[in-house]
Amino acid sequence: MIQLFILLVILALVFFIQRGFYERFWREKLKVQTRFLTPEVTVGEEGVLQISVENGKRLPLSMLMVKFQTDRSLEFEKGRGSVTTDQFYHNDVFHVGGGERVTRNLRFRGGRRGYFKINNIDLTAADLFLFNEFHASMQPDESVYVLPQPLESREFQFLLQELNGELLTKRNLYEDPFELRGIREYQPYDDMRSINWKATAKTGRFMVNQKNYTAPKTVRIYMNLEDKDILKKTESVEDCIRIGAGLAKNLLDRGIQVSFYCNAPDVRTGDPMMCPARKGKNQLSVVLRSLARLDTQKEALSFEKLFRKKILNEQENTYTCFISPNHYEDFLQILQEFSLQGRGFSWFYPAAGKGNLKDLPLTLRQKIKFIRV
Repeated sequence: MIQLFILLVILALVFFIQRGFYERFWREKLKVQTRFLTPEVTVGEEGVLQISVENGKRLPLSMLMVKFQTDRSLEFEKGRGSVTTDQFYHNDVFHVGGGERVTRNLRFRGGRRGYFKINNIDLTAADLFLFNEFHASMQPDESVYVLPQPLESREFQFLLQELNGELLTKRNLYEDPFELRGIREYQPYDDMRSINWKATAKTGRFMVNQKNYTAPKTVRIYMNLEDKDILKKTESVEDCIRIGAGLAKNLLDRGIQVSFYCNAPDVRTGDPMMCPARKGKNQLSVVLRSLARLDTQKEALSFEKLFRKKILNEQENTYTCFISPNHYEDFLQILQEFSLQGRGFSWFYPAAGKGNLKDLPLTLRQKIKFIRV
């Protein structure tokens, strides 16, 4: 009987001692990290979220529960411990020995355009006997971009060919010294500096280089997502974003400088989208990420107040593209004034938002390019 009592006392001491150890040291040298292996994916593409648990102390963790939540638009593979309601909730249990590191990968698909973060990580650990639980929370700084899918339909490509023709016909009065159009015989009014001496030596007559005319060096894209109607045009707004992504990609792929402006607020800063003119792949990444962060759930800022002066004070050698699913009076006024200046522009209009445009001035109707997305 005494031996049994001593055994029970020893077990009690072990129980309380180990509980004290776990209560004090379970969080020490414990690193829990979530990391998107693919920091950006396009809508419909797959990505990977990695969860890693590293226990840098000798004390083993026989049970560590890791819970996190994120936006439901990240469509994770269904599995045990995962629930999707208003958010995506995931619950994973790890068994981590002393000095051990365990890593697991969760696959997901980008369901819709956006900028998403892991909102919160809750940790629950237990002692050796799984009798006592200990809790902690973390605020991870981890995010992923789901980029809009640039529009690439045959109809859109045809409209882009039309736009390319408009860009080529919008020529400056000055010749481009870097673009050779051909060679012709010298005329008295030609500059002696334009003589092609190799061609002159071959033909025995003075020959001059014919230069091509300068096409617009920069295309400005203005996207107006202001929506004042009672019934919101959610589908048309997303169509506009895809059109803008496709337009920017096409122009940048052709080596043209592109600037992009939109009056929808940024989900992180609340500021309107403003991407100054640049060219190259890096500019495309900047534009697509900015489009991903547009918060279309919030009311767009006034297009007229934001961009009127900037639009009407256009620099030379610039072509302007407007994208809008609406034709409110203040927006049309800007376009009419811009048109009266004799400036070249196009208005891309998603067909899903097509309304009554018969009352528009003919000069504006001729500029509209309807697109089915």
